Amino acid sequence: MTLAPVELGTLQASRFILGGNPFSGFSHQGVERDLEMRRYYTAERIKAAWKEAESLGITTCVGRVDAHIMRLLAEYWDGGGKIKWIAQTAPELQSAAMAIDRAVASGASACFVHGGQTDYAMANGKMAELPDAIDRIRQAGLPAGIAGHNPDVFRWADEHLDVDFYMCSYYNPSSRAKRAEHVAGTPEWFDDDDRTIMVDLIQGLSRPAIHYKVLAAGRKEPADGLSFAARHMRPGDAVCVGAYTGDKPGMLGEDLEILERGLNTV
Repeated sequence: MTLAPVELGTLQASRFILGGNPFSGFSHQGVERDLEMRRYYTAERIKAAWKEAESLGITTCVGRVDAHIMRLLAEYWDGGGKIKWIAQTAPELQSAAMAIDRAVASGASACFVHGGQTDYAMANGKMAELPDAIDRIRQAGLPAGIAGHNPDVFRWADEHLDVDFYMCSYYNPSSRAKRAEHVAGTPEWFDDDDRTIMVDLIQGLSRPAIHYKVLAAGRKEPADGLSFAARHMRPGDAVCVGAYTGDKPGMLGEDLEILERGLNTV
């Protein structure tokens, strides 16, 4: 079975999108695990992961707008790689506008506002700032989206924001009310009630959704998390999954096979 692509605005993306958190050492499993991932994912291993993804028919990845990822993508493309990059703004930068401009200049195929930033905006009454970010992405000719962990972000956005896609986290593991950035070592919770709330919400959204954190940052077995995602993905939706092959080489192909099998039985 070959997964049909999905349309995110003008971007044709693979239905399975390779996530970038492991490449940047965001494990959501503690400080030691973060460091383990950063040590494992050398430049060559990250580029090898993109190459493996392409060999499996995965045409699209998500990655942060930071110097590390942008440089590696440039090297990968210069070496003949074709993977398309959906850029994620980086909260540590001065502004979303700065991140968007960097994404555009560095060859992104689409761009979205980081979920921590939208959660922070929701908690602090700053959602009115988002239309300017979306307009900036669109004016550059790219599909525009937002991510979020808090379902209220999408309830608000579907009424007030014109985007091409949403990135919907199955879990809302920590509060971003005081700062948008994830702080390594911060206590996190992964409650399946949050997952139920989010997948129910997704069914009524007016734009395609990219389902992410479907494996609860490694806490769910792929056979569980990906099969659940397959049952709740609408025809135009995609899933974003990172792969830490330091635990298990070949896991990316196995994850893709599980998703394909799940979608084939829905």
